[in-house]
Amino acid sequence: MALMGEIIAMAIDTLRVNKLRSALTVLGVVIGVTAIVGMTSLIRGLDQSLRDSIRQLGPKTIFVAKFSGVSLAAGRDFVSLLKRPNLTIGDARAIEDRARTIRFVDIWLGNGGPPTLERLYYGHERTKPLQIWGTTENFIAANYMAMDSGRFFTETDVQHKRPVVVLGQTARQALFPNVDPLDKTVRIGSGRYTVIGVLEPRPSVGSFNLGQDDFAIIPQTSYQKQFGIRATRFNNRYEHRSILIAAVPYDEVSREEALLELQEILRIRHGLRLDQPDDFDLVTQDAVLRVWDQISRATFLALIVISSIALMVGGIGVMAIMMIAVTERTREIGVRKALGARRREILWQFLAEAVFLTSAGGVLGILLGTTVGVAVHYYSGFPISLPWWSFAVGIGFSASVGVFFGMFPAIKASRLDPIEALRYE
Repeated sequence: MALMGEIIAMAIDTLRVNKLRSALTVLGVVIGVTAIVGMTSLIRGLDQSLRDSIRQLGPKTIFVAKFSGVSLAAGRDFVSLLKRPNLTIGDARAIEDRARTIRFVDIWLGNGGPPTLERLYYGHERTKPLQIWGTTENFIAANYMAMDSGRFFTETDVQHKRPVVVLGQTARQALFPNVDPLDKTVRIGSGRYTVIGVLEPRPSVGSFNLGQDDFAIIPQTSYQKQFGIRATRFNNRYEHRSILIAAVPYDEVSREEALLELQEILRIRHGLRLDQPDDFDLVTQDAVLRVWDQISRATFLALIVISSIALMVGGIGVMAIMMIAVTERTREIGVRKALGARRREILWQFLAEAVFLTSAGGVLGILLGTTVGVAVHYYSGFPISLPWWSFAVGIGFSASVGVFFGMFPAIKASRLDPIEALRYE
């Protein structure tokens, strides 16, 4: 133990004497570890933020869509997905009438196909173009959202096509920055609607404003009355709208059982044969999380590969410098061997120098990477996460680089013949 302590002390002293050379040697290691820690903190923060947004879909809610990111992640051809038939209100009614596992169904008009974009007006104030959704009274329960003020519309509001609207936060802030919006009348396109409620802000990914609150919601019957559902003008051409359907199973029913029943009902309704694939997507919170897991794993792998390149460059630099050090200290090695130093002691001395050098670069990289993550969070509000294992990975990688690239110079030093080493000039 005393011998190892002496070897480490000698390694530290050698590196202290050659400060500039040591600093330049570990630059690649510092860059690699900084990338690992800094990017990991940002990726983990984004990951947690996105997962929080996905969880708003509801743990049991099943969304029925014409197509979704789930199909794209599975490698389906985008053109063939576009050729799928549009989902209709009739599909939603069939689920409502025939599905024994489903407690209630919600319909989104203006969300499943080309969007319905309109400005909202109140007095001299107006919003940017916002998405207008037509839904049922079940929207709040199906999407696990909450009211900021007022109320959501009722079944009676839907049945009687009442001109009422629930605002998202974007519309509320644009039209009523200092006024209570409840019971005020706003204009949406050519229609006039009474504001009966405002929804709470929706979770944002990475604390960025990605338009998550850029919407207003009216009863789906009022939506049909004003906008229709057969066609809309989009990108200078007319296209048929598809709708989005949300189905919430009974609490005592498993989601897998509900998925099978929904699949059976829609396949029969769409006239699909047994050998034909589904022409719709059933999307759940877990399915979306699985897609994101694939993306995040690929991103993290790419980060490791990029960082490994920097670490490898740093390692090559360490090996080159250590080879030079062996040459410069040939006489010193000869003297130590003449005084009784064994080969393994020489090997451990040079290996300790290499490991200490790269580990110091790892510590510096961790500090810089943490600083980068904290600075980005402070100035932009971007969420960060600094898991302990990212620090362990940084130190582990840097030490491993020292062992791997320091081994050859250390072995060369330990094998020097003491007589030849003493003669070296």
